[in-house]
Amino acid sequence: MGSLTYTFERISLRGDQLTAPEKLPIDISKYQILDQKQAGHLRHFHNLASQPNGDWAFMGTAEPAQEWLDAYRYQLATMAYGASVAHYHRLPALRSAFKTLLGQLIEKMLRREVWGYWYLTSQGGTKTNPDIKELRKPWADPVVKENIMYSGHLLLMTSLYAMLFDDDRYEQEGALTFLYNPVFYGMGPETFSYTRSTLQDAVIKEMESNGWLGACCEPNSIFIVCNQFPIIAVRYNDVRKGTSEAEELLGNYQRAWEKKNSMFGTDGFLVDIYAVEQDKKINTGGLGLSAWAGAMINSWNPEQAHSTYNPQTRGFLTRKKDGRVNLNPPPVAQAIRRLAAADETIDPAADEVAQLAWSEIKGAQGKKPMTAYHTPNFGYILEYTSEVAEDPSILEGLLKHADTYLTPSWNNGGLYYKRCEVLVDEDGNHTQVDPFTGNAAIGYSRLNVIDGQRKMWDKPWTSEKIQNEPFVDGIEFGDGVDFLRAVWDEQATAFVLSVVSWNLESIQIKPKISNLPSGFYGIYIDGELTKQVTINGGDELEIPITVDGSPKDVVVICL
Repeated sequence: MGSLTYTFERISLRGDQLTAPEKLPIDISKYQILDQKQAGHLRHFHNLASQPNGDWAFMGTAEPAQEWLDAYRYQLATMAYGASVAHYHRLPALRSAFKTLLGQLIEKMLRREVWGYWYLTSQGGTKTNPDIKELRKPWADPVVKENIMYSGHLLLMTSLYAMLFDDDRYEQEGALTFLYNPVFYGMGPETFSYTRSTLQDAVIKEMESNGWLGACCEPNSIFIVCNQFPIIAVRYNDVRKGTSEAEELLGNYQRAWEKKNSMFGTDGFLVDIYAVEQDKKINTGGLGLSAWAGAMINSWNPEQAHSTYNPQTRGFLTRKKDGRVNLNPPPVAQAIRRLAAADETIDPAADEVAQLAWSEIKGAQGKKPMTAYHTPNFGYILEYTSEVAEDPSILEGLLKHADTYLTPSWNNGGLYYKRCEVLVDEDGNHTQVDPFTGNAAIGYSRLNVIDGQRKMWDKPWTSEKIQNEPFVDGIEFGDGVDFLRAVWDEQATAFVLSVVSWNLESIQIKPKISNLPSGFYGIYIDGELTKQVTINGGDELEIPITVDGSPKDVVVICL
């Protein structure tokens, strides 16, 4: 509630009745509002999450067996993370819409199309273990051991759901059920049932079995990046359960890598893979996976994540005169790094230095570098930049490049970037877009805030906060509106909701605001008083409104 002085200044007496001012007595421009592109990313997440089962429009990948880095699991997980940072940092009072969206993404994650690759992958092979003499006996359960590239993401998705909504839906028996039922082979359907807790137990057991270096993604292969997601998940579950598993896990994890003389290679990038049987660290020499890992490591080790950003991105990012920031292919970036190392006066981010490096590469190779399977480097570096880059112009420049060269497109109100297999154009501008980047990573990065993961790690939402703070319910993305603002200002005792119809059509919605403190309230729509109500503790306030193509502001303020 506001102070007596503040309250007195905002109300008047008419006879024996309190009356609210006709005009909204506060300026709501101080509350952040989503722009069209940010709202468009959330709409696209919703569009993909609400497709009929078996429909994966816009999400198809270059690798048919879901084995590459743009697979369904990575797209779904990153959309969930994008929705989560948007809810936590930008639209904290919008509960029902995000709860439905995260639930839909988790349900998609449980589809066999997403995890069915594991039956064949579990056998191993010479690519991940060159010393193997025969394949292992396969198993279909995608989370019992190894496969942290799936189980780690699922654990974080369900843990975010629990933390953000104070909901134990995925703690119920069989809440995470995997049905392996191919039609024409096998000895009949197999069902594997887990809860969020038993899934976490399986992940921690696997990490322990590898001496705490992490759980394997593919057989014999521990990727540092894939192990960051379950670490964050354990932290959220600790806060809800009053446990301290994350602290113990991190202690073991850090000591294990110290015994391996650090998780960094001699080139300054994080080790991509640790081969368990060969006891060997493998680094491909590129920024991609190191950047993706850094974006998440910032949650628990911000000093490392921040201090390594500039050295790691050196040579990979070039500033253009129009304000764009271009991503250079690894061979060009390495040439820039060599030039800058030889001459300290060289600015590795300068456009003329990039052109010099391109000339060097063309002379050596006769053509611009291409790869058979593109790593989603642009998406990874965007995520890293959105999390730790202290100069906001870098993120702005990368997003401007995306909007200029990566074919931004709109479908049913959703913003995405079209798939493109060409790595660069004739002028060296990055043009490649994979479904991971185009559907999820750019959206995540535009919705994130600086130190977004770190802030969530430091201050996860507690049950007390969620149970007591006002929130809006009864509305979802499926209602046909985009949500631009949803916040409760305790000091002003004001609830602010801004919505717009994405297709410009007139739509009726009935948002319900719960947990408002007891008091006398004015309801304002677009700054005009429409109703006065008295709220008693526990009352739910429903506000039917008509939404069209112009943003509509609804403010409920205690007077």
